[in-house]
Amino acid sequence: MTSLPEDLPRRIGEGDRDAGVRRLQEAYAEGHLSHEEMDARLHQALTATTHGELVEALGSLPAEPAGTASTIGAVSGRIKRRGVWRVPRFLKVESALGRVHLDLSRAVIEHPVVDIELQLGTGRARITVPRDSTVEFEALRAGWKDTRYRRPGRRSGPAAVGGPTIRISGAMGMGRLKIRHAWR
Repeated sequence: MTSLPEDLPRRIGEGDRDAGVRRLQEAYAEGHLSHEEMDARLHQALTATTHGELVEALGSLPAEPAGTASTIGAVSGRIKRRGVWRVPRFLKVESALGRVHLDLSRAVIEHPVVDIELQLGTGRARITVPRDSTVEFEALRAGWKDTRYRRPGRRSGPAAVGGPTIRISGAMGMGRLKIRHAWR
């Protein structure tokens, strides 16, 4: 029986490729890429099979316009995003009393860095990030409970590299934030 490595890079689908191609076309239209560089990067994006290869094709492009930020808000109740959904470059989540669950494990992440700003009152939050991602949450202020972050370790195998960086900032009132990597 042949065993597979546990830390295979995250494979991308057509949605990821299409988003990468759109980003390259926008950069070309804005004059950030020459025709030759556009052709080379398009070929690289269209033949990419992993998230790391796609990020490499999009590397050194200027930051996207500030208009790509999105806000999700609720006074109470639950905020839940999971499955296949497009993650903006900047995401702000606001909730006074509710629970928040963001699952990025199957989400379409077009950016090498995603900034998530949490503004939560008494509710708790859980964020599941892709297995190959890097997480930074030093800019998050927790009022009552410390953030729990489960890094990939011995039990789940080593973390893959080359995925997006997820930066979490903002303020948590009386709730707790739990961050974990997806199993696959």
